[in-house]
Amino acid sequence: MPRMNASPSEGWSKPRIMRIVVDLPAPFGQDEYVTRALEEGADGFLLKADDPRELLNGVRAVGAGGAYLSPRVAGRVIAGMRAHRAAHPHRSLERLTEREREVLAGLGTGLSNAEIASRLHLVEGTVKAHVSAVLAKLGARNRVEAAISAYEAGLVPRSPR
Repeated sequence: MPRMNASPSEGWSKPRIMRIVVDLPAPFGQDEYVTRALEEGADGFLLKADDPRELLNGVRAVGAGGAYLSPRVAGRVIAGMRAHRAAHPHRSLERLTEREREVLAGLGTGLSNAEIASRLHLVEGTVKAHVSAVLAKLGARNRVEAAISAYEAGLVPRSPR
């Protein structure tokens, strides 16, 4: 993977195949860096201080077309999403079509657009259009936030702990 400027605000460029950010030069206390990286297309976010196995897990997940956040980053993202949802409680799935709910369920299980397209027998471009509609209707800022909505709405089976 080529070396790149890790600061989204400084215009980092994404590698052609995999888009995963590992740590940042700025202190990690700034969650907006994570959000911005994800909004700009990063499919994963890890910290240098994480166990090296996390990097391997992240590269494998992103390489397979999925997404990956290290557990510490995921915890912060989820906390931020919950705070955002608490401030905007009127998000509803009622405005989604049945097909958009199916796509949202796929997002909730972490599927890529290609995987959702395959499961729903659609072309990838149609799935991308549905994902855009879902994000707009839910007021979600990104796929992660939409996935959390799917989970909270019961579209994704809860795994036992």
